Amino acid sequence: MIVCGDDALAARLAAELHDVYGERVTLVLPPVRSSASRRPSMAPNRSRASTLIGRMSAAMSRPGVADQTGSSGEFLLPVREMEAAEPSEEVLREAGAERATALALVYDDDESNIRTALAARRLNPRLRLVIRLYNRKLGQHLEELLDQAAVVAVPGLDLAALDASTTVLSDADTAAPALAATAVTGTSKVVQADGLLLRAVERTPPGRGAVSDPGLCTLALLSSTTDDPAGAEGSDNSGPRGPLLLPDDAMVAAATRRGTVVLETVSYAGPPVQARRLAGRFAPLGDVFSRRLRRALAGVLATVAALTVASWLTIGDHPLHAAYLVLLDLFAIGDPAVGEPTTRQVLQLLAGLVGLAVLPILVAGSLEALGAFRGTASLRRPPRGLAGHVVLLGLGKVGTRVLTRLRELDIPVVCVEGDPEARGIPVARRLRVPVVLGDVTQEGVLEAAKIHRADSLLALTSADTTNLEAALYARAVKPELRVALRLYDDDFATAVYRTLRAAHPEALTRSRSVSSLAAPAFAGAMMGRQILGAIPVERKVLLFAALDVAGHPQFEGRTVAEAFKAGAWRVIALDTAEPAERRPDLAVSRPDDDRRTGAELLWDLHPGHVLKPEDRVVVAATRRGLAELLGRRPAPHPDLRRA
Repeated sequence: MIVCGDDALAARLAAELHDVYGERVTLVLPPVRSSASRRPSMAPNRSRASTLIGRMSAAMSRPGVADQTGSSGEFLLPVREMEAAEPSEEVLREAGAERATALALVYDDDESNIRTALAARRLNPRLRLVIRLYNRKLGQHLEELLDQAAVVAVPGLDLAALDASTTVLSDADTAAPALAATAVTGTSKVVQADGLLLRAVERTPPGRGAVSDPGLCTLALLSSTTDDPAGAEGSDNSGPRGPLLLPDDAMVAAATRRGTVVLETVSYAGPPVQARRLAGRFAPLGDVFSRRLRRALAGVLATVAALTVASWLTIGDHPLHAAYLVLLDLFAIGDPAVGEPTTRQVLQLLAGLVGLAVLPILVAGSLEALGAFRGTASLRRPPRGLAGHVVLLGLGKVGTRVLTRLRELDIPVVCVEGDPEARGIPVARRLRVPVVLGDVTQEGVLEAAKIHRADSLLALTSADTTNLEAALYARAVKPELRVALRLYDDDFATAVYRTLRAAHPEALTRSRSVSSLAAPAFAGAMMGRQILGAIPVERKVLLFAALDVAGHPQFEGRTVAEAFKAGAWRVIALDTAEPAERRPDLAVSRPDDDRRTGAELLWDLHPGHVLKPEDRVVVAATRRGLAELLGRRPAPHPDLRRA
């Protein structure tokens, strides 16, 4: 695997491939100092990315840590690092692109990623490409272009069979599901499958005589027990009582004192909130007809009624005709009362004077109502009585994606944005989500978003200090509020997390960076379209993959119960869609015009269901188990010594 990038996403992606999937990785980074030579250097790179890899790999680099070795029993090799000012064709050759399995281009510049992808496709048509692009439409066209180029370069090449296609991802799109799950459940241990969010939930031992909810299935037995709640997490190594992955029913029934990890769907369980109540299509009457306008209209009606009664009593006219004449006089469009009784003439003069005073008020109120209608028709205000919602700060690139994902889960959201021209404003208007325009650091803005009644706060602006200030103020208003912060600097995020946890031990606090949340999705795409994601269980890892039953003797012709291999893999879902209508990649979010509810995946499988060759299943597997299913055996890197 080759990873080319210039920011924290590249380092986290390399660490994810190395630590979670056990792959041999070459990381290409720009030099720390400018160099006159453009030739790649194999000298050690002491950049921030190199430090990050060492920090993330430290926990799994000790001898004796379970699941750290490959299927051959050899320890994983370190990440190979290269320095290159530009990802040129020469750099790709030096990194081994001609014999690599996959290449990830995660530069912050779209043009650099596109240029390098074109060069890499020429070098190796069979190379699996994963490209980071912000422009989604351009990404779709680029996928088709690079796949077509591979087919033309190698006639008869089957991209589907080799899984050598091109995948274009956006870090904002890939991080959005985890951020949405953090707002709902407080965890980012999620996997996306066909638009459905799944989370791994840790359950404490139920106690004697109690029965715990198994969820969709039991993924693991934790090392923690009723006598030792810390388990492996409280020691330096897991030892023989480490977590047991994918246990069978007998193991789960026997381990009554051990904690478990179960698989659940992420959904909103709060009070039902109707879309019309959350944000109606039309503006409320109270916003359109302001208090001054209502008072002006009430004054006009009272004046008309008084003059009508006076005309009726003094002149003896019919009440309807009297009201008609009063209105004509009030709007100065009636005939002069020349030659009529004095009482009629006096009433006409009074109606004219009232009209002179009231008409300007009516005009001003109408203009005010027009402005209020235009404003409330575009951006809704939080309705009265709203509670249990998520307050989302920032409608930029990431905030917009998270907003869309939260509304897909039918979770009530109130957005706060300081820029009226932010890219997420049209999305909020289309989804009819309430938006509070204003600087979140100013007093009264969070109150307008009803933070005191909210369940969660997602601070996703591009400024760390703004996110921190908003979180601290929200905690002052509601100490038990669930808070998730988007912070760029890792050391700063760690300090903030520890401080908030110490100050509010009963409240849930999470600090997230987009790179850390996006890295698993990019790593899964590099492993192939069959990989849906990974979930850590203490110091081990569970992988989720979508596999065709055909070609796998472990599944073909067997029942779901017979296909289960304890400690290796387990079938957890069946794709019920017709083979011709199946989406090639279940882990990638669908476009907005192809939204479904995940009904094509059947999760509650009967143990006696027989798997047919034309079926596609979703499996949970250990790293060794998935390697056995895919027929892969890691081998030592040809250019490096053994670790």
